[in-house]
Amino acid sequence: MAHIPDGILTLPVLIGGGALAVAGVGMGLRALDDRAIPRVALLAAVFFAASLVAVPVGPSSVHLMLSGLMGVMLGWGIFPAVLVALALQAALFGIGGLTTLGVNTLNIALPGAMVGLVLGPMIRAAKSSVRAGALAALGAALAVLATAGGVALALYLSAPEFTPAAKILAVTYLPLALVEAAITGAITSFLARVEPRALHPILPGEGEPA
Repeated sequence: MAHIPDGILTLPVLIGGGALAVAGVGMGLRALDDRAIPRVALLAAVFFAASLVAVPVGPSSVHLMLSGLMGVMLGWGIFPAVLVALALQAALFGIGGLTTLGVNTLNIALPGAMVGLVLGPMIRAAKSSVRAGALAALGAALAVLATAGGVALALYLSAPEFTPAAKILAVTYLPLALVEAAITGAITSFLARVEPRALHPILPGEGEPA
């Protein structure tokens, strides 16, 4: 349940999460080159479609996020991509909420951006596609677990009574972390072999990655 619905979080959590999300989106837009817009749009569409398919796990449900892969390919551009996709899901399908849009964006996009920042250079410098895929798989799993932690923290800060539910929700993300790792690792390994430039975010003022 990375899509926290309206009416659960307290106002301070909504404001704090929203402010951090706005900062992330601002950084993403500043780092967005015109040439990167098609890639951002494509990955936003993939995220939008993939996260619509929720699989029941215990009392909750999980869905693919691919935030680790998006962070490697987009850098900070993951923030506007996730924001647009979540806003459309909330408006069109009632998934998540409009008041929680900032918190939900932060919980999904920030872990992906951190994966891109920390592991992205190592993935791009990997001497084999297998190593690149393994690093990306690790990043994907960590991003999912970080999202679970963000959701749990938002619920706990809103009301300590949510703690038992937050713990259960966090556990449901464990199988998702494994699935995301496998999918992200396979995609990254493939891209590293056939189109390594796709793993380089396109930044303003920089030429096309070699």
